[in-house]
Amino acid sequence: MIAILKPGASDAQIEKLSQWFENRGLQVHLSRGESHTIIGLIGDTTKIDTDLLMGLDMIESVKRISEPYKSANRKFHPEDTVVDVSGVKIGGGHFQIIAGPCSVETPEQISTVAAAVKASGATLLRGGAFKPRTSPYSFQGLQGEGIKLLEHAKEQTGLPIVTEIMDLHQLPLFENVDLIQVGARNMQNFELLKELGHLRKPILLKRGLANTLQELLMSAEYIMSGGNEQVILCERGIRTFETALRNTLDLSAVPMLHEMTHLPVVVDPSHATGIARMVKPMALAAAACGADGLMIEVHNDPSKALCDGPQSLTPEQFDDVARCVRAVRGAL
Repeated sequence: MIAILKPGASDAQIEKLSQWFENRGLQVHLSRGESHTIIGLIGDTTKIDTDLLMGLDMIESVKRISEPYKSANRKFHPEDTVVDVSGVKIGGGHFQIIAGPCSVETPEQISTVAAAVKASGATLLRGGAFKPRTSPYSFQGLQGEGIKLLEHAKEQTGLPIVTEIMDLHQLPLFENVDLIQVGARNMQNFELLKELGHLRKPILLKRGLANTLQELLMSAEYIMSGGNEQVILCERGIRTFETALRNTLDLSAVPMLHEMTHLPVVVDPSHATGIARMVKPMALAAAACGADGLMIEVHNDPSKALCDGPQSLTPEQFDDVARCVRAVRGAL
């Protein structure tokens, strides 16, 4: 349920009404827009008399919300959420490119790539330290050492760092990570999501291989219900019957999610396609359909990459993509 307040409602009135709701066992979510304040109510609202609320001078309208996700629902929060990642803003008109290697391999590799992507306009540095791989015999990442190398690259370039967490026990290693990524395989690892909800650190939540948009938003709800509302959603392709590409990039998810939620939505064309030459057209299409950012894999020597070389761009290719993306956004 949401209660839309009339313009001019005082802070004292809002506080008194919020307290009244809380005394009835409801969780109150307050959203202040340019012209209206909205009180979102989470919990059992069946005993709330809407006629009683409508009788209050400060109430403009009352609506019941049928969707199971509440905190992530745009109806609760009409204004776009802007997530601040160590000074880099994403959402609400702020477009950013996250770039870097699939996996951190050596000090020279991550430093070289970090400097290159920054020069081309990337504003956040990605790099895998812990790697969830289909085969147990594949490279599993440098783990804690990989995070240290990312931190060193951050010191060199000033770029905030993004890397994926796989297990609750890894959390202490992520203290200096600016944006914690939850990968597709962990989108419904609810114990992990609940723990991340207790942090005051931005979370990048990737859509699962075969999950609906509502399921993605319910996973975001797990994080937000714990008090952490700094969530960025990522469309990274879903599994379909098509085999020509690694996954099917669902770009229709971007405008649909913008209708459903106030959270920023970024697109990962690298994991979605699995083919380097497909990254540019999909990145341009993502920018054109309203994505709040891109996540692109870049390696200084993709042919020798220890992970996902076929989908990685060279620094020169990334520079071209970034330039063309800026042109598309300028045209829009």
